[in-house]
Amino acid sequence: MRLADNSRILKDIFEQQPILPVLSIRRQDDILPLADALAAGGITNLEVTLRTPLGLGAIRLLADQRPELCVGAGTVLDGRQFQSVLDAGARFIVSPGSTDELLTLGLDSPVPLLPGVATASEIMRGYRLGYRCFKLFPAEVCGGVPLLRALAGPFHDVQFCPTGGITPELMPAYLAQPNVVAVGGSWMLPATLVETGDWDAITRLCQQVRLDGKDRRNRLA
Repeated sequence: MRLADNSRILKDIFEQQPILPVLSIRRQDDILPLADALAAGGITNLEVTLRTPLGLGAIRLLADQRPELCVGAGTVLDGRQFQSVLDAGARFIVSPGSTDELLTLGLDSPVPLLPGVATASEIMRGYRLGYRCFKLFPAEVCGGVPLLRALAGPFHDVQFCPTGGITPELMPAYLAQPNVVAVGGSWMLPATLVETGDWDAITRLCQQVRLDGKDRRNRLA
């Protein structure tokens, strides 16, 4: 599939839901209940990272058992992992940075790649190839909202999904930026709630997060 087509798919995914929960699975038994809790709260786009040994299997399980969810793969670092998450059924791929290998693979990938950037030079590398949507990571460390405002000038047609260090208190300021298409994070998945299996509480948090995201869309409309 052409990069332009994949870019449109990625933007459509985020247009429907500007919140991207980032999941690092630590227990096999959590996979389906956690995904169901998110879906019950109205959040059906998920990024399952490869930060834990269960990540790849979780993507495969969700693609098979919960096909109605849009499950992406995160923390993809190289070509081997890129192919493995494609084989597992990932609907989009997220990387923490931008390497020539990953950017090249994303050009003709059957699913969209959201490459990570932290500097203008990294954006320019992807921009030259046709990328117009990037993950800003780690968002708070590399400049946060002030950086996004500064980047809006030279990169007027680029959109970002900031991830890294974003809290519920910071989220509204990020979502208010015109060049932010979505915000990623794990604040709606507190470790204590996951550890105790309090799926109802996670659902309630997701419902509130979804309302906040909807409010942002209404303000920008």
